[in-house]
Amino acid sequence: MVNIILFGPPGSGKGTQSDKIVDKFGLVHLSTGNLLRQEIADRTPLGIEARNFMDKGQLVPDEVVIGMIDSCLEKHASSKGFLFDGFPRTVAQAEALDKLLEFRKTGICKVLALEVSEEELVKRLIKRGETSGRSDDTDETIIRQRFAEYRAKTEPVAGHYAAAGKLERIKGEGTVEDIFVALSTCIEPQMADKVTE
Repeated sequence: MVNIILFGPPGSGKGTQSDKIVDKFGLVHLSTGNLLRQEIADRTPLGIEARNFMDKGQLVPDEVVIGMIDSCLEKHASSKGFLFDGFPRTVAQAEALDKLLEFRKTGICKVLALEVSEEELVKRLIKRGETSGRSDDTDETIIRQRFAEYRAKTEPVAGHYAAAGKLERIKGEGTVEDIFVALSTCIEPQMADKVTE
């Protein structure tokens, strides 16, 4: 199984690139946001539990999210692999994910980190805010706070995977196609390795 994490700050183009990667390589797109919405819509026990936390304005605990990921892995057990998008966001989540994957006799092959300058990210998000309807994309102060939180909590996840020799940093500026080519160049050897196993 080829399991890839696509990593990057808000506005780095993860959504756009995820769609292209999933189309080209046939991976299952595992976005925890989508997973959460689906579990809630299906009224699964995990979805109901998550809803209870959200209704109180609390974050959904890691163990509930990991439970949802486990259900998704189970449901797609015969797939080529997964593209994790937006998860893990903390080192604790990365460790929990590693344990879950190890239990399922697989693991993360590569972590692809999109690198984009903060000024470029601010420009992209403000532009996105003009059409997305997301109020958190229109206020530069809030945008910069999101980056500060990303650096504090999520950037250490890159260090966790770098220590395991799994991190590749990809320049996230340029055309969508150029960035996709750079990402594909990192993924293709992983796919080839799995075919020969």
